[in-house]
Amino acid sequence: MSDTLTVEALPILAIAPAQLLRGNGILSQLPQYLLRYGNKALVISGNTANQVTAGYLSNPDLEIINTPAISDCTDENLKMLRQIVQQEKPNVIVGIGGGKVLDTAKLTAHQSRLPIVSVPTTGATCAAWTALSNVYDADGAFSYDVTLDRCPDMMLVDYDVIASAPKRTLVSGIGDAIAKWYESTVSSGSSNKTMVIAAVQEARILRDILFQKSAEAIANPNSPIWCEVVDATVCLAGAIGGIGGANCRTVAAHAVHNALTHSHHTHGILHGEKVAYGILVQLRLEEFQGNQLAASSRHQLLKFYQEIGLPTSLADLGLSLVTLAELEKISEIACQPDSDIHRLPFGVSPSQVLAAMVSTTSPILVSV
Repeated sequence: MSDTLTVEALPILAIAPAQLLRGNGILSQLPQYLLRYGNKALVISGNTANQVTAGYLSNPDLEIINTPAISDCTDENLKMLRQIVQQEKPNVIVGIGGGKVLDTAKLTAHQSRLPIVSVPTTGATCAAWTALSNVYDADGAFSYDVTLDRCPDMMLVDYDVIASAPKRTLVSGIGDAIAKWYESTVSSGSSNKTMVIAAVQEARILRDILFQKSAEAIANPNSPIWCEVVDATVCLAGAIGGIGGANCRTVAAHAVHNALTHSHHTHGILHGEKVAYGILVQLRLEEFQGNQLAASSRHQLLKFYQEIGLPTSLADLGLSLVTLAELEKISEIACQPDSDIHRLPFGVSPSQVLAAMVSTTSPILVSV
């Protein structure tokens, strides 16, 4: 009989960027860091980011190749960018912009086996941190996500650049980040795994930071407390998913977001705004199971949302006139077999999702 032990293969964790640089005005240092990889960099950005950051990338020793402006992470854009990479043969890819631009740059680098440097221009998501890219179809609907082999090789957070973005973007980032607590506790709160326990506790700390500091931060852009909230939305939120793995990232709140993207009425609504609304839907689903703590949490969130300007209802998402048939379609998409909503510890039907969607501000428990 063999004495060889069977070793369980655990999931590989991509926890954090290899280097994180933060500060006011530090984008001007980006060229010197890019020269570590070689003398040719391919910059993937959107129109706004191009205008904000173009003057920072000048260096006589560095050749900058700018791609056409990107607005969405789509298969079509990814194909176009891979062709540019093959043609230009850069040493490094730089993603500068919001979440969809950064997801595009990360996935292009992953597919091309090149180093990736991420530069967020808003506080709206943790995309600059994570080893994950979300891909959308040509109509803006969520299509699929891709787990990458690592987080960015370098992440550069320039508070001056992020402060120049609309206030709404940071508010949206707060909605996206605070979801980490409500989703990770449902999916992983009872786990006995060390790394998962650590991630869930970080999610609690993140929630508390946002509850305590968001209102003051929003009122005082580029102040010390504002920088702390930016760190929470673009860094700590990403670290939680990195440490805890897939189960600590997304559950019903993100599933609702993904389903909402299939309605053209929501395409003007930011990612974190839809996720924030999705948290309320998730809590309603928990209430339907008789969970009174979920009801208390929902009312706490409603007050917080109203204070900082996050959506609390379908009307706030621009869906006040949406038809019942459209809502039924959204609910069915949220419950598709591969949906993250099935990470809930109970079964959920489209009719329950629909009931939750229309009652996010309800003062009483509705039985379904």
